[in-house]
Amino acid sequence: MPAPTQSTAATDRFIVGVDLGGTNLVVGATSADGSRQFGMYSVPTRADLGADAVVARIAEQIERVVAEATSTLGAPRTHCVGVGIGSPGPLDRETGVVLFTPNLGWRDFPLRDRVQDAVRLPATLDNDANCATLGEWWLGAARGAKHVVGLTLGTGIGGGLILDGRLYHGISDVAGELGHMTIDSNGRRCGCGNYGCLEAYASGSAIAERARESLAGGEPSSLPRLVGGDLSKLTAAHVYDAAKDGDELAIGVVRDTARFLGIGVANLLNAFNPEVVVLAGGVTQAGDALFEPMRAEVRRRAFKPAVDACRIVPGVLPNAGVIGAIATFAQRQGLM
Repeated sequence: MPAPTQSTAATDRFIVGVDLGGTNLVVGATSADGSRQFGMYSVPTRADLGADAVVARIAEQIERVVAEATSTLGAPRTHCVGVGIGSPGPLDRETGVVLFTPNLGWRDFPLRDRVQDAVRLPATLDNDANCATLGEWWLGAARGAKHVVGLTLGTGIGGGLILDGRLYHGISDVAGELGHMTIDSNGRRCGCGNYGCLEAYASGSAIAERARESLAGGEPSSLPRLVGGDLSKLTAAHVYDAAKDGDELAIGVVRDTARFLGIGVANLLNAFNPEVVVLAGGVTQAGDALFEPMRAEVRRRAFKPAVDACRIVPGVLPNAGVIGAIATFAQRQGLM
């Protein structure tokens, strides 16, 4: 497909982005230059209904966004350039196949082609954490930087690497699995099977688990009250809220989380020497209580020239995955 002229791209051509998660999928669109947004709808993924049903839900939301964009712009459907899809991986970008994703229960699923056929639009596929990082680079907290490292902190920890303004994927599309760098060789067992991964300490689920362990040791805390006494419902968000209210146990968990993240980020600064490290996801709720001690830990551990050249910031885009999926499509199509 030939690239539209810059003047056309900036006005009435648009790209749809899909951020596919195990719980929800979000679909929206932007003009090809990112200056205007359309839609941004979140619906349950319902992976329990099977892959065909998920594809149907994705297609339904894409058509919904396309209809809104064309109506707003007064443009025909042909002004939709295509669809960028961000999905949990690992995956093969060239073939558009999701190789394996536990949260969806898929193995060797041709997601790109199935969506492409359903909506009759060209599509691309990339890792969801790569997309979130690219979104923050294009329109968010890392805008204007050439070298960016992204960390997405949710149930697990994902990552993305932007080197010289392009996503770096590695030889087999698994570059950026930053949550699985080892920070303690004899540490906690991670869901990936390794021991001592950053994800095993600083992901949302790990934060909640470490808080439960502290509570089991008898430390006083307001956390049980926040979840009605059912500690199985405890989340990282509860820990952040309690820390802001002065709960000493929660403050300790956040402080330790900052230390673990600081170790990981220091490793990344020494390895990649980025201009910006952007952390997205629920971690941003903790604010300065997490970011200030994390930055201090980085200063203690990373080379000073790398620290001096880098900003460590929270993400600012509420739908970075969608924005980044659009950007991955644009890059693959030579529109950016």
